[in-house]
Amino acid sequence: MIRCGLPDLGLGLGLRAQHAREILAHRPPLGFLELLTENHLREPPRSRAQTDALAAAYPVVLHGVSLNLGSVDPLDRTYLGEVRELAERVGACWVSDHLCWTGVDGWNSHELLPLPYTEETLRHVARRVRQAQDSLGRRIALENPSTYLAFAHSQMPEPEFLARLCELADCALLLDVNNVYVNAMNRGGDPSAFLAALPRERVVQIHLAGHSRRGRWWIDTHAAPVAPAVWRLYERALARFGPVSTLLEWDAAIPSLTELRRELAKAEPIRARVEATANAA
Repeated sequence: MIRCGLPDLGLGLGLRAQHAREILAHRPPLGFLELLTENHLREPPRSRAQTDALAAAYPVVLHGVSLNLGSVDPLDRTYLGEVRELAERVGACWVSDHLCWTGVDGWNSHELLPLPYTEETLRHVARRVRQAQDSLGRRIALENPSTYLAFAHSQMPEPEFLARLCELADCALLLDVNNVYVNAMNRGGDPSAFLAALPRERVVQIHLAGHSRRGRWWIDTHAAPVAPAVWRLYERALARFGPVSTLLEWDAAIPSLTELRRELAKAEPIRARVEATANAA
């Protein structure tokens, strides 16, 4: 299925530096690789050559943390120019970032900070997304973040904000299923209702990841296998959105490439089951 002009790439992995050489040497069957944008800007020649070789071997997408779309600081045009050059160089299928803000007055928190879901915020972020897309020369996909607090003055639920933002800015969605689950456990809400409220035609990618418990909190650590409840939610997501490029993230206590591929492979029977059900309907 093509949505927002973007294809289903199948099942992919988030590239981590310790696996790059092994991937190039053995070329495991992966649908695509996701590159962390900031890791590949201003690369030295040897790293740049490796990145280009990976991009020649697999479809790639870029996933960043520095667009700072929710901030009131001016957009970083230098950064946007570097991202555009990188995307064009590696032939990125799309570029994604997070619906959040990361800093203000030139200060960078290095955190994905939450936004109040208000009409004012919606207009502000939509304007900045359009500006970022114009600078990048392409539509971007925005990820629903993990959040651990909510603003009392929010005027709409998160999925409504996401759906309206997509229309106002003509952007795409990167649906992080683990974040939907973590947020529901921490702040309440029905994960299935969250999925049902999102525009089907805008979801171009799904993230899967593991989380950890810290007392009463569920934390989006990307440091564990995908939880059974998240796999079940992923199946409901595919039933809602159809076949969508799906990526496994793992950022701490990173296992071997073999273990990562084994975890990613758990998505295969789920995709097949959902497809079979859809074909039989």
